[in-house]
Amino acid sequence: MQAAKPLFDYPKYWAECFGPAPFLPMSRAEMDQLGWDSCDIIIVTGDAYVDHPSFGMAIIGRLLEAQGFRVGIIAQPDWQSKDDFMKLGQPNLFFGVAAGNMDSMINRYTADKKIRSDDAYTPGGLAGARPDRASLVYSQRCKEAYSETPVILGGIEASLRRIAHYDYWQDKVRRSILIDATADILLYGNAERAVVEIAQRLAFGERIENITDVRGTAFIRRDTPQGWFEIDSTRIDRPGKIDKIINPYVNTQDTAACAIEQEKGPVEDANEAKVVELLPSPKMTREKTVIRLPSFEKVRNDPVLYAHANRVLHLETNPGNARALVQKHGEVDVWFTPPPIPMTTEEMDYVFGMPYARVPHPAYGKARIPAYEMIRFSVNIMRGCFGGCTFCSITEHEGRIIQNRSHESILNEIEEMRDKVPGFTGVVSDLGGPTANMYRIACKSTEIEKHCRKPSCVFPGICENLNTDHSSLIELYRKARALPGVKKILIASGLRYDLAVESPEYVKELVTHHVGGYLKIAPEHTERGPLDKMMKPGIGSYDRFKQMFEKYSKEAGKEQYLIPYFIAAHPGTTDEDMMNLALWLKRNGFRADQVQAFYPSPMASATAMYHSGKNPLRKVTYKSDGVTIVKSDQQRRLHKAFLRYHDPKGWPMLREALERMGRADLIGNGKHHLIPTYQPQTDEYQSARRKNSTPSGSKKVAGNGGGRVLTQHTGLPPRASDGSKPWNKVEEGKASGYAKGKKRTTKRQPNLPR
Repeated sequence: MQAAKPLFDYPKYWAECFGPAPFLPMSRAEMDQLGWDSCDIIIVTGDAYVDHPSFGMAIIGRLLEAQGFRVGIIAQPDWQSKDDFMKLGQPNLFFGVAAGNMDSMINRYTADKKIRSDDAYTPGGLAGARPDRASLVYSQRCKEAYSETPVILGGIEASLRRIAHYDYWQDKVRRSILIDATADILLYGNAERAVVEIAQRLAFGERIENITDVRGTAFIRRDTPQGWFEIDSTRIDRPGKIDKIINPYVNTQDTAACAIEQEKGPVEDANEAKVVELLPSPKMTREKTVIRLPSFEKVRNDPVLYAHANRVLHLETNPGNARALVQKHGEVDVWFTPPPIPMTTEEMDYVFGMPYARVPHPAYGKARIPAYEMIRFSVNIMRGCFGGCTFCSITEHEGRIIQNRSHESILNEIEEMRDKVPGFTGVVSDLGGPTANMYRIACKSTEIEKHCRKPSCVFPGICENLNTDHSSLIELYRKARALPGVKKILIASGLRYDLAVESPEYVKELVTHHVGGYLKIAPEHTERGPLDKMMKPGIGSYDRFKQMFEKYSKEAGKEQYLIPYFIAAHPGTTDEDMMNLALWLKRNGFRADQVQAFYPSPMASATAMYHSGKNPLRKVTYKSDGVTIVKSDQQRRLHKAFLRYHDPKGWPMLREALERMGRADLIGNGKHHLIPTYQPQTDEYQSARRKNSTPSGSKKVAGNGGGRVLTQHTGLPPRASDGSKPWNKVEEGKASGYAKGKKRTTKRQPNLPR
């Protein structure tokens, strides 16, 4: 993997003399107080401005400020006109535009396409503060305000919509957001390197249209430049019938060369000696190779080609070997440079060591911003995820190579939080990130890592080249617990339990010191069919972890419980799979309260399955086996009803389904039955719910640090006759990686540059 210029090695811009601002200004009055006559860069975001390293606008803003630029923030502007986009004046260099820490469509709509009643990134939690497809709308308004000012798109929404993508809400394939937004360039993934380099080059007078060599960017071209060689993606991973193979070392744009390759000569005697003339051909290097994906028009009209393009895209995600991609949209090409080089530990420390105020901007007064409250006392220790779960967007956005902070940097942030953040009581709500326990876990060989093209390091099993040593994380936990003023450190990020079982010492450390009664983990399903389509381990890994969890909880003298998450209606899931999951839940005493079905987020592999009915984890052809897809509202409701097998409202649907499936034996009033034959009186049942929020004989118990209520039903005996643990409540999270992370953890994706 090529070396990258360190973030802190660039010369400072002249405005460095102004020094860091207490908060990046959101008004002209604040600019005047700072002595600024203008902003060099203005960041437009769909989130409220919180000056905290879990919010994208804060990370990018403070990083650019450290480069010497004057950075202003326009947060949640009125998008009905260009007026709000002009309140800080015209930026000298560019507008940076992001929808926020979440895709704006996932932020606003549920998996059932219903409008949400709240927005965690808005003061007061009020919905409606941002438009649908916010980064697209904001970009257009910036162009209306100052047409000559470059607009740079970034953030999770731009990252996942950079290519022609299936849009769940319109049920169609949309163009690259770069085309619709009329922006000048798009930054995808971790954007620190790209945004610093582009800002520096613009400051030196380079034109935005000439910046085409920065990794992690997408831009528009009309032709392939001299010296570059194209490879048709169907030659790499053929989606249809077998055609004559073209020499991949010949430029496919060279019609003469193609004609030579395809020319049919006379039939020759294979045993006859002959002189072969070697035709001259240019040398093709990976750095000057671009893979041409099927055009937007083709993938829009052909779901199989869409799945093929999605597969090729995911094969070209390792920064060590990824090639550039290009996709035609009408008369122009959208180019995608290879992914950014991961940040070093020193660079991560640099980014997280900026002078963040760690609180919302004073303009919000005492208004509560729910997303901030959730991460207020948590610390991000790493980025990236090598799990590769097909429904999740984390790997696609952050990459699969883990980027770690040093112990010193993390401990300094805990102390700063202790000393600066109002309301700190000594409890750190999370030390984590996209996962709780991938910190400092990496490939044993940098050479193997550089050449690897596997989408996951832990599926179908843990790679033999993966170092699963948790010792550095254990040491970090112990150091953090020993800090003065720290009473308790909870781990609330999603735990990769198939990794954790490889380190019993880590599980013991976690269970003994860092679980607040409940620990949330995500087996997602019990059946092999959907698990294989998710790229998740079998339920046996969960059973191993559960045994260790209970053993160490008992040794610590603590009564603690696991709360597993499950997904309904994921591609590859049959009605029988959901029935078997329901039986497993009942057998293990779990009763799901809130359940949500699979949410097709843009660009995810599972979304390609959902749209095409094909499996992009394997070679995609027109004749390849299809994937079971759950699309109808009725079947999605059925799958959720199986997860909530205990809810009488779903029993009529389940009875009908079980009879249709030939499993009427599961309908009855015994302990071995899934649902009873009788139906409670609706009025009585609803009255009980209105009175107690749960049926009679139930009670509420507090959850683990997340402020959510978990229901532990007491109609069943607290302990089985064999002394096993009581029946527990389980809650199901969202299937979109990004949105799912927000609900299931107290620290997940709001920690990235947007």
